[in-house]
Order: sequence, then structure tokens, then C-alpha cells
Amino acid sequence: MKLRTTYDERADAAYIYINEAAKVVKTVEVGEDIIIDLDSNKKIVGIELLNAKKRLRLPQLSKEAN
Repeated sequence: MKLRTTYDERADAAYIYINEAAKVVKTVEVGEDIIIDLDSNKKIVGIELLNAKKRLRLPQLSKEAN
């Protein structure tokens, strides 16, 4: 399975799509600046990382994002 990622430079937020077809029904903050989206079966739909510049290698992310 290939994961798709996006990066919003203005918000400094990265999003990792796990299951783009699923509908998000719940959002849970699991750690500082780490948020997961869940579907109705409590399976992970996506992961959002806030303050992404300090957490990720952004040149690599920027090339792969979108």
C-alpha cells in the first residue's frame, strides 16, 4: 500500500493518508501536535503532524507531497 502525504507550509502541518476512501468520524489528539482521524470502526484514516518542520525531513516530504 502506497501512502500519500501532503504538507501545508502556511500551517506547518503534514498529513499522511492511510485510507482515503474512508469517512472520518472521530479525531483524537494522541500526543503533542499529533492527531489521528478514525473511521466508524475506529481504524486510522489519517495522521496529522503539526509543527512538521521540527518533526520531519521537509525537503523529502515536499518532493513526495501532492
